[in-house]
Amino acid sequence: MFIKTVSTAKTETSQLSIVIPAYNEAESLPVLLAQLQDVVKTHAYHRAEVIVINDGSTDGTTEVLDALLETQTYPFLLRVIHFRHNQGKAEALMTGFAATIGNIVITMDADLQDDPSEIPKLLETLNNENYDVVSGWKYPRKDPLEKRVFSFFFNRITAFFTGVKLHDMNCGFKAYRAEVVKELHLYGDQHRYIPILAHQAGYKVGEVKVRHHPRRFGVSKYGFKRIPKGFFDLFTVLFLTKYLKRPLHVFGAIGCIIAFIGFVIGVYLAFLWVMEDGVGFRPLLMLSVLMIILGIQFFSIGLLGELIIGLISRLERRVNDNQEKDQT
Repeated sequence: MFIKTVSTAKTETSQLSIVIPAYNEAESLPVLLAQLQDVVKTHAYHRAEVIVINDGSTDGTTEVLDALLETQTYPFLLRVIHFRHNQGKAEALMTGFAATIGNIVITMDADLQDDPSEIPKLLETLNNENYDVVSGWKYPRKDPLEKRVFSFFFNRITAFFTGVKLHDMNCGFKAYRAEVVKELHLYGDQHRYIPILAHQAGYKVGEVKVRHHPRRFGVSKYGFKRIPKGFFDLFTVLFLTKYLKRPLHVFGAIGCIIAFIGFVIGVYLAFLWVMEDGVGFRPLLMLSVLMIILGIQFFSIGLLGELIIGLISRLERRVNDNQEKDQT
């Protein structure tokens, strides 16, 4: 990873930071930066920075960004971070968040589907409604039908399990207060669930409709192969936000359900054993024993998790107590 920076207005502080992950967007980036230039000038964002994270692009994005740094001047601080290989959107966002110096952070995609002219709307909602995170709602959405259908069900399922009722959870066009992004720890595809992570951390999350455009250049980076990954990451986020400090609640519940089913099968087999000659030849007997053993194992895993968390909590309290004693 290496960083290049150019600026027309040198500043050590920034009012607004715009973070843009980019992967193979050589044709889109010059247009996007020109659009951002117009927005910054029109709304007089005098202390603004734009951070572009080139996520190991292979289509000439690196050369395009380097050329823009050398030949163009902008009314904002332009910073480019190059990854030597593709590391994923979550890693790109985390790198961008770590580099921001603004009080407010905007994230948007580099494919020109997000409209920079909607940035003032995001900022207005963030400030007027006293939100900590404002997520864009692409309306009307200009993606292919199959992508919209999947997104509809994905958003409903996510809202049901998490309680965060957003129409467009995966929209990359968002506004944050700086303290939110500095607290986030993303990996995998967890960038989809930033509003959930922020909500569970105690931040106020809102939503606003934003204009959406069809893709002009290139192809979408998100295919059907990402669907199972999305649901696996949803399970991970649910566990980290709801059950991290009470693992017995999830593993114990799963274990009790499995063991109960095995027990019911066992009772059924016991009834058959009384009524008939025997049940040793029935596959259900092996299934019953297996499910009871698996249920006990799941419960034991949850119990061990509780013991580990209890020990960690005690150690943390001791460390805090010792620090307080040292200070006094």
